[in-house]
Amino acid sequence: MQARAVSYRLPALALDLCLALFITVMQVQGSLAKVAADPDSVLRPLSDLGYLGYVLLIVSGAVVALRRQFPVAVFAITAVASLIYYTLDFPDGPGWLGLFVALYSLAACGDGRRSLAIAAVGITVLTAGWLVAATDIEPPAAIGWVFFRIGASVMSVALGESVRTRRVIAADALERAELAERTREEEARARVDEERLRIAREVHDTVAHAIAIINVQSGVTAHLLDKRPERTREALEAIEQTSSKALHEMRSILGVLRDADDGRALHPGLGQIDELFANARHAGLEMMLESAPSTPALPTAVDSAAFRILQESITNVIRHVGPTRVTVGLGYGVDSLELSVTNERGHAQSNGARSAVPGRGIIGMRERCQLLGGDLDAGPIADGGFAVVARLPFAPAGATCR
Repeated sequence: MQARAVSYRLPALALDLCLALFITVMQVQGSLAKVAADPDSVLRPLSDLGYLGYVLLIVSGAVVALRRQFPVAVFAITAVASLIYYTLDFPDGPGWLGLFVALYSLAACGDGRRSLAIAAVGITVLTAGWLVAATDIEPPAAIGWVFFRIGASVMSVALGESVRTRRVIAADALERAELAERTREEEARARVDEERLRIAREVHDTVAHAIAIINVQSGVTAHLLDKRPERTREALEAIEQTSSKALHEMRSILGVLRDADDGRALHPGLGQIDELFANARHAGLEMMLESAPSTPALPTAVDSAAFRILQESITNVIRHVGPTRVTVGLGYGVDSLELSVTNERGHAQSNGARSAVPGRGIIGMRERCQLLGGDLDAGPIADGGFAVVARLPFAPAGATCR
């Protein structure tokens, strides 16, 4: 029913045409009824001066059809017609209907301050003209109609301004609601993108490290299978342990895609550094740790990021350098953790056996730093090795990675 009612609604111009016709008929018919009811009070008939009274009533009524398109012009025409009509002492019927509608439209369809200023000036001029024209009005009690016209004019403007204000408030509320909806959608997309990036980093770090260890151990197994078969068991056990741990971490990471509870497993941290070093030694690295006395407890985000940066740095050494010495430094400051991973020049590195395809390891480490407001430097050092130095603040301070 509501949709049908909307479909039958007339256009605004058609409604204004009907309103103009109604006002015109009411003004002319009402004035004629006034003359018929009290002919002695009529000082000048409508037919006088070439039917000027009829013309003024018809013009001030018909022009209302354009009240939405030209509110100022419509008000000016109706105001001038009213001044002329009452100054020439035509019958005091309802000839003010068009003027009141014009005042309402001026305020309702205007821009607020400018429209109200025009209406105020117009009403002041009309008041002066009406009062001057009513100086010799008979009977004297008829002066009350003059004050009625003044009060009704003010009320028409007030009503129009109220409608305009409500329309503006409704439009602002709708705009704010649309903006809030867009903001919610953008925030939801940002959260999804952030979670997707977090999962991608975790999967990359876990898989890359595990595959690097497995690749080295499988090569060792193939090399020692015929020469020293007793060593192959150790290599295969290392492969089994590394792959099992990687699968467990993958299930924990990907579990958030199926379950809203992101607390399936503990976050990786520096407490697992011994296990990480053991895997690295199985891959042929000589690991050394230089650590200052630790703080009572690291923030979870810093602890996890530091472990992942350390894990990725070791993975890069295994992939690009081969067996070499790696020195890990941990410096616990008052407000930040300093992490450094430095490797010496290895055999694979000296032969140029680097991976031909650049990875996203360093990019991922920088992203982890950026999330915490820290700094990360990664590059070759003087003796031909490579160093990764990261500073992870305990409380983000808005810094960005270099």
